[in-house]
Amino acid sequence: MAYAAFRSIGAYVPKKILTNEALSQMVDTTDEWILQRTGIKERHIAATDETTSDMGVEAAKKAIERSGIAKEDIDMIVCATISPDYFCMPSTATIISNKLGLANVTAFDISAACTGFVYILSIAKAFIESGMKKNVLIIGAEKLSAITDYSDRGTCILFGDGAGAAIISATDNKEEAIIDIQTGADGAFADLLMTPNGGTGSPHDSLEQEAAGCFMQMKGNETFKVAVRTLTKDVVEILENNNIASADVKHFVPHQANYRIIKAVGDALKMKEEQVVLTVHKYGNTSGASIPMAINDIYESEELKAGELLLLDAFGGGLTWGSALVPFSPLKK
Repeated sequence: MAYAAFRSIGAYVPKKILTNEALSQMVDTTDEWILQRTGIKERHIAATDETTSDMGVEAAKKAIERSGIAKEDIDMIVCATISPDYFCMPSTATIISNKLGLANVTAFDISAACTGFVYILSIAKAFIESGMKKNVLIIGAEKLSAITDYSDRGTCILFGDGAGAAIISATDNKEEAIIDIQTGADGAFADLLMTPNGGTGSPHDSLEQEAAGCFMQMKGNETFKVAVRTLTKDVVEILENNNIASADVKHFVPHQANYRIIKAVGDALKMKEEQVVLTVHKYGNTSGASIPMAINDIYESEELKAGELLLLDAFGGGLTWGSALVPFSPLKK
């Protein structure tokens, strides 16, 4: 039987940094106000001519180089994004495949907001375990600055740009295999976090209304409450279903949306401080790129070792949620 193994990780962040102090010159806010409510100190912002696919390509190059797998052996690319190069077509994944020089591979995008990386991880796992694919490049990439209203202090303080990528490959060694992934969604809460424009469900009477609808809109307090409740329940379930204790998790990697959410979930799970991976302070919320960027941080700081267990947990617009138990199984030690 074929199993799916998490072989490598890579990430990219743009050079420009937008600090809380700089934001305070744009909207009615302060560094202290942002830090107390979110834990965010700064976020990276892509250049005007830098696209989501550009960032995805840079992250992918690192993941491929670190994987020990030839680029030509990649047979599928899946990209999770809510800020694609083009909102209808072509998909960002097809653009990335072309920029990487990978022709004739399956390539497509998915939209699951901040849960996007967990969703595409589950897709890669399913394709590999079915025998349909052998080496899948998964990418979470976001240029959220392009869909952020910088006059809305409730959202503009939260979001940043970046990309993360991983190679998921077939293995016959069960010890290397992704243990479990669970995902879910509830469209009844769709209005808590959305970009209302761009589809058939949101007609507008004027170009001004249409333009305003392109930006992310969020009901912050309601989203916070549902997120804490859902994330905690989801993680408890995946650990119980696999007879794994919180203490057995080496790295708890939650979606980096808000420090208060991360702390509330970590405390509920009785996670020690050293188990919880935190990058929200320097990247902000990068949606589908958040989790792979966080994994890359601990990889590059040499905190992530072969065989260590990662617990991923995410929640996003849709509403969507998901969690995963993933041993880090690199070919290159």
